[in-house]
Amino acid sequence: VQLVESGGGLVQPGGSLRLSCLASGLPFSLYGMSWVRRAPGKGLEWVASISRGGGDTHYRDSVKGRFTISRDNSKNTLYLQMNSLKTEDTAVYYCATGGFYTAYDTPVGQGTQVTVSL
Repeated sequence: VQLVESGGGLVQPGGSLRLSCLASGLPFSLYGMSWVRRAPGKGLEWVASISRGGGDTHYRDSVKGRFTISRDNSKNTLYLQMNSLKTEDTAVYYCATGGFYTAYDTPVGQGTQVTVSL
């Protein structure tokens, strides 16, 4: 299984970023998928999950209304659209298998750094 995250960067508060995660080595459409993050000095924190077909989603309260998780099963790709970013969203973001029907699995990718700062 390979999960490759991209799309992170430095953005000012209130800005937007779109993260992508390209999956290979697994039947992507058969997996619920999640985004998780690790802020500096903290543990992994679940952010959002999506069902196999993409029709159902869940979000942690602090990102509801600002973040949107989606997927394109034809491209084996997971997305996270992040709007109205806050300094507390600064973290390394990882995609992970699971998290919708079961607990999410330990991320296997390198993650992508998101820094929200003036």
